[in-house]
Parts: sequence; structure tokens; C-alpha cells
Amino acid sequence: MSQFRYGLDTLDVSRVMQITSKHLKAVVTAEATMQIDASRAHVNQIIKSSKTVYGINTGFGPLCDTTISPSAIDQLQQNLLLSHAVGVGQPISKTLSELMIICKVQALSQGHSGVRSELITRLLTFLERDLIPVVPEQGSVGASGDLAPLSHLFLPLIGEGEIWIDGHPAAAPDILTAHGISPLRLQAKEGLALINGTQFILAHAILGLDKMKYLLDLADLAGAMSLESYQGSASPFDARLHELRPYRGSIEVASRIRGMLAGSQNLRSHTDCQRVQDPYSIRCMPQVHGASRNAYEHLAMLAEIEMNSVTDNPIVLSGEEAISGGNFHGQPLAMALDYASIAASELGNISDRRCYLLLEGQYGLPRLLTEKGGLNSGMMIPQYTTAALASENKSLCYPASADSIPTSMGQEDHVSMGSISGRKFNQILNNLEKILAIELMYAAQALEFRRPNTFSDIIEENHRIIRSSVKKLEEDRLIKDDIQQMISLVQDRALIVDLN
Repeated sequence: MSQFRYGLDTLDVSRVMQITSKHLKAVVTAEATMQIDASRAHVNQIIKSSKTVYGINTGFGPLCDTTISPSAIDQLQQNLLLSHAVGVGQPISKTLSELMIICKVQALSQGHSGVRSELITRLLTFLERDLIPVVPEQGSVGASGDLAPLSHLFLPLIGEGEIWIDGHPAAAPDILTAHGISPLRLQAKEGLALINGTQFILAHAILGLDKMKYLLDLADLAGAMSLESYQGSASPFDARLHELRPYRGSIEVASRIRGMLAGSQNLRSHTDCQRVQDPYSIRCMPQVHGASRNAYEHLAMLAEIEMNSVTDNPIVLSGEEAISGGNFHGQPLAMALDYASIAASELGNISDRRCYLLLEGQYGLPRLLTEKGGLNSGMMIPQYTTAALASENKSLCYPASADSIPTSMGQEDHVSMGSISGRKFNQILNNLEKILAIELMYAAQALEFRRPNTFSDIIEENHRIIRSSVKKLEEDRLIKDDIQQMISLVQDRALIVDLN
């Protein structure tokens, strides 16, 4: 199995997801271990000196002016995890918890956090043995780190909390005993290094980016299939047009849709029709889908920086120098996540409009995509669902990063709320999956009415994939089942979106 080498390799979305899927084995290099041990030695120097350093020999937050005796320093770190594990709500997915651990190890392995290499080894053991902690979804304000969720994430290190077993939470002490693992006793700085950081926000960004990448491509496919069934024009995708307004996203979408239309006999069949312009939801796909791609690229760039950064506090540099700063503040990701949420919502918004177009009964398509309307409602009602989901997404687009509520008796007087940004981003993407699934169902139905015309190879192949799960609607039936089949195709990434 290929390896990801902490201390040598850099993380990106693809590599993180490969570690979670066990296609990459995460290991710590000898060089990284040396750097980690050196950082730990610096912490030990601080403890032996008379120097006061936040979080090492002081209390936390508003208690930073309280000096802790050397004999109580270790207990301080244990207490930190116990007192800060105050999350509420449903657990996040096991995958998200795993992503948090992977990213936290990358931060700690850079040797500026002052933890023992033994602690990092234990975290890798958790990953290898699939001992993934249970973390509640609510409770982080996204500054001073994702304190509550990270505290829950690392409770099992000290023999507390819960671990996922067979899809259910189980008491960590029982699971650790079954695996012959003894709880660690945290030492100076270690609890603080574990729970200061942005790994909860970052995990949501990574999971969302992985999903959004496919949905961006799928939106182009759905749009191209809708264009074909609507018998729209290909001219708005001319490369020369987009060279005059050269946004990267617009150029890419126009190129992809040209590729998806290439070789279409159906497109040639109406080259000389009298229609002048298509509605914006057809004509402006490069501009709208492209803008969403630009937002995706922005978040992907920032998330990769964050994956490879040190985000705890204080940061140990050398000797007795440890700087207390704000690398834990989630604002850089929070704002980008809110931007990406709008981008994902807009993909659903324009998809819903294309669904509506296909129902209007124009340009040779039957109303409601049924030839037996009246007795049959045909495809009328699924668009109600896309409208509901699009509206719900709009309501989720309020930027969480625009809010701040002071915490910690005013010591933490500006927070990012990035944890909420990350959670909303993924909610929107989950709704977008369903909207695009319904548009694809509509487009497949509408394409039936353009036969015997043929389409491009990629559209024909995707139409075949859809028809292998959902048959043409001839008479009213329980469409809910069809929609669920389409959603499964989207979630399984069964539809072909790559032109290569």
C-alpha cells in the first residue's frame, strides 16, 4: 500500500480522502519524529525555567493570569479535555471525525506544538484500527480552535468519551480494553495542542470539496442533457465568446458543455430553427456554473493551506520561546465556506429553473413530459421538490461568518462561527445532490421525445445508465421510488462526468 508520510508529504483533498478510504497508509517519518521530540524538549525547558507561558503553566482563557504549580501541570491538561467537551446535537459522521484526526496529526507533526511523539503514534493507531471517536455536531464558535468538538474527538486518548463500533457509539473504556490499549496521561501543553485548531471546520471543508467537485461536473452534464432535450442552441458555448471575458470557471464550463454536445445529431437537426435566444438557465450556464467553479477553487486553495498549517496556540518555536497568537481563528475558512455555500446553492437554483423549462410543453416537448396529461400528472410534482430544496438552500446561505458572539468573559471577543459555515455548506450540497438527480430524471424523460435523433456518446451513455435504474414514465406511478433511484446514482457517482 502507498504511504502518506507525515513530515514530508503535503495534504490535499485527494490524499486525505485516500487515507480515509485506506488507499493510503499514514506514517510519521523519522525526520518528523526528531522535530516533534525537539519541540517537546522546548516545552520541558519552559517548565523547568521560571518563565510563564500561556497554557503550559497558566490557566486558559480568562484564567490566563492564574499560574499553575509544576505538580499540577499534567492534571491541567486532563481537566482541559474534560471541561471543554460540551458539544451537543447529533454526532457528525464517522468520516468527518476521521478527517479531523488526519488533519490534526499533520499539524502536530510539524514540530511546533510541543507534544510527545507517543501521542501522535497513538492517534495513528486509532486510525489504523478504525477506532474513530464520536463527536457532537454543535458547540464550536470557530475561534480559539474548534474547542468542543476537538475535546470530544480526543477524549478516548484519556479513556473517556465514545468510539464508533458497527455504526453505533460505544463507551471508549470498553473498546480500548478490548484492543489492549491503556489511556494516555496527558502532559504539559498536550491537551491545549489537541483542542486548539480548526480541524472541525477543515474536515467539513474537505468533505464538501470532495463532493462539490463531482457535483460541479454533474451540473454541466445535467445542463447539457437539458439543453439537448429542450433543443437549445450551442452557440453560447463558443470558445471565442468566453475568451472576451476570460473567467477560468466560465471557460472550463463552456469547454465541457461543447464536449458533451459534440457529435449530436439532435443538435444538428435544429441548426436553422427560428429561435433567437434560449432562457438564461440554458444560455448562461458557463457564467453561472463557472462562477460556482471559481468559488470552489478559492475554497480548495485555502483548505489546502489550512491542511498543512500549524493552528494551535501557543506555538513553540525554539528554546524557551513560545508565541501566543491567533492561528486557531477560523475566519479564513469560514468566509470561504460561506462563499462556496452560495456557489453550491446557485447550482441548485439554476437547475430548478431548467426543470421548470422542460415542463412547459414548448418546442415539441409535451406538457409535464407526458403524452397522456389529464388522467396523468406526469412529471409535474418533482419540480415542487426542486423548488423546495432550492428555497431551503437559499435560507442556508446567510453567512455564519458575518456573526460573532463574544465568549470566555470577553477574552475571545471575536469568533468566526466557521463550524456553522462548514455544516451549512454540506447541508446545501446534500440538497444539491437531490436537485440535480431530479433534473437528470427530467432530462432523460425529455430526451425520449427527441427520438429517433441521437445524441453525443457521453449523453447516450448516461441516458443508458439512468434507464438501467429508472424507466421512461408512460403512466403515473410512484415517482418517489424513481427519485430515490436517481439520488442513489448521484451519491454513488455512477454517472459519467469526465470527458477524457
